[in-house]
Amino acid sequence: MPSSDLLRGVGMTSQRTRDRMTGRLADHGVRDRRVLEVMAHEPRHLFLDEALAHRAYEDTSLPIGHGQTLSQPWMVARMTELVIQEAPSRVLEVGTGSGYQTLVLSRLVQELWSVERINALHRRAGERLRLLKAHNVHLRLADGGHGWPEEAPFDVILLTACASELPAPLLAQLGEEGVLITPLAQPDGRQWLTRVRRRGDSFESERLETVRFVPLLEGVIR
Repeated sequence: MPSSDLLRGVGMTSQRTRDRMTGRLADHGVRDRRVLEVMAHEPRHLFLDEALAHRAYEDTSLPIGHGQTLSQPWMVARMTELVIQEAPSRVLEVGTGSGYQTLVLSRLVQELWSVERINALHRRAGERLRLLKAHNVHLRLADGGHGWPEEAPFDVILLTACASELPAPLLAQLGEEGVLITPLAQPDGRQWLTRVRRRGDSFESERLETVRFVPLLEGVIR
C-alpha cells in the first residue's frame, strides 16, 4: 500500500498544487463546488506512471499506455458536471481507462458501473479504486459498445471515447428521461460533446462543445 505521503502528495503532487488546479478549473467555468472539492481531494497522480506523476495537476491529457490517455482535468470536471446535474442514482461509464474519472464520479453518484476493453487498464484501475475505497464501483472487462445490459436501465451513460455514431445498445439501456453523454465524431472530422436524452422511444440530441478524444473501439484486449 502506498505511504500516506504518496496518497497526500508532496512537491508537484501536493495539496497546494491540487488547489491551484481547481482554482484554474473554476476560472475556466467549472461552477459545481462538489466537483471542485472532489478533484482537490483525490490523488490524480496515483493514476499515472511514476515518471509522469509530477505533471498530474497540469491541465493537460497524459498518456496511460495502450494508446489511451488520462483526460485533462477540465474535461473530467466538465463531464462530471454534466453527469451529476441529472441527479442520477445509476450511472454507466464506458471506458474506465486509468480509473480517475471513475473515482471522481464515484464520490458524487450513488452507484457506478464501468466497462473497459483493455485488460491491463481494467486490472490496474481496479487496484487503484480498491486502494481508494471506491466501494460503490462495479468494474467489467468487456466491449464498452455493448454496455452492461444486465444492470440496465441507467439514469446516465457516459462515454469517455469518441463514437462515430450513437451506439444503439447504449441508447437501449437508458431509462426513461435517461441521458447519454458522448463525444461524437462528425463527417468533417470534428468531435462534439453531445447529450442525448431519451423520451420514450425517441431521442433528443444536443451538441455542447467541440472536444478531442481517442476513438471508441470494438473488441476486448486480454
